[in-house]
Amino acid sequence: MDTLQTKAPFTNKDTRILFKIHKNIDLPTVVFFGGIHGNEKAGVTALKQLQSTIDTAVVKGNVYGVLGNLKALEEDQRYIDEDLNRLWTKAKIELTLAKKTHNTEETQLLELLTVLHNILKENKGPFYFIDLHTTSSKTLPFITINDALINRRFSKLFPVPIVLGIEEYLEGALLSYINTLGYVSIGFESGQHTDYSSVENNIAFIHLALVFSGILDNTDTDVQTHLKTLKLASENDDDFYEIVHLQNITSNDNFKMKGGFKSFQPITKGTPIAHFNNTEIRSDYNGHIFMPLYQNKGNEGFFIIKPIKPFFLKLSTVLRRVKTDSLLACLPGVSWINKNEGILQVNLTIAKFLAKPLFHLLGYRNREITSTHLRLNNRERVAKTKIYKREPWY
Repeated sequence: MDTLQTKAPFTNKDTRILFKIHKNIDLPTVVFFGGIHGNEKAGVTALKQLQSTIDTAVVKGNVYGVLGNLKALEEDQRYIDEDLNRLWTKAKIELTLAKKTHNTEETQLLELLTVLHNILKENKGPFYFIDLHTTSSKTLPFITINDALINRRFSKLFPVPIVLGIEEYLEGALLSYINTLGYVSIGFESGQHTDYSSVENNIAFIHLALVFSGILDNTDTDVQTHLKTLKLASENDDDFYEIVHLQNITSNDNFKMKGGFKSFQPITKGTPIAHFNNTEIRSDYNGHIFMPLYQNKGNEGFFIIKPIKPFFLKLSTVLRRVKTDSLLACLPGVSWINKNEGILQVNLTIAKFLAKPLFHLLGYRNREITSTHLRLNNRERVAKTKIYKREPWY
């Protein structure tokens, strides 16, 4: 197996904006992020390959290649002081803006925030934000999205599995922040950190994203080869999955995965998965292991996912289109915090009697639990669906 030399793709001469191709503010804009985690360099390598090979004359839109955690990339570390991909909440951003001194990742956050807002000011959209990642375990390439219909529709164009519900379990991800702004935002996990096929999968994904967004024509890149690359790597799995469990860990915990697990590997209830503080963890579910942790840094030990039946995907689409969620506030113990932004709160004494899948069908995922209430966010009410309706994929 070919491996990626992790030091090679980044030098301290690299700037935040790796490249920028700007044609017209009215044309589609695609923004690629690479290296949000400093030890995940396959995306950076793929973006540099695009930078050196793309024929700008055939580009029919605006394309940005943006580097994430510059200091962590230089040090070949996931992060220096704290995880940059857990800082993107309104509260944390406001707190960081108010501080006079900042740690490494807070500085990166503020610089990326400026880049992001400048891109939004310079262009009218439609916008596509794509965050390129890799994992510490072996895996099929896959997409993670916040559960909005515009994300589902665009993601389904790619022949890889799609995982919903990440926003329920990871607070402060960059893509979750962008989703609150209403734009298409998807994460692409291309493979294991140092496997060179992760670069190849990223290259295929990047070119397809440019075609599907209308920035490149089918004749401007080898679409069939790129599709074949991802189909082979994903073993023809293009199903939707949903997260049903996360094993949280802290830096004080003694956690070690059992060897040999890879993402999307089927497991049964009772399967030994890891050792956690000298106790063996066994699965409570029949499902698939997802993103098992085989590196020193990280607060997510592993996830368990299950496939979603197509019937429920179609049903949720219909229910969301007619805004059935407006009726939720009629239920006892359920009230609006902000109806326009799709934020509900549910009294915890009532929540246990309400089926979680009902809220998922309508696009509500829990984001915060207080001592008395469960807070739920809906991405559909903030999605800027109108700017995508004329796109060929919509």
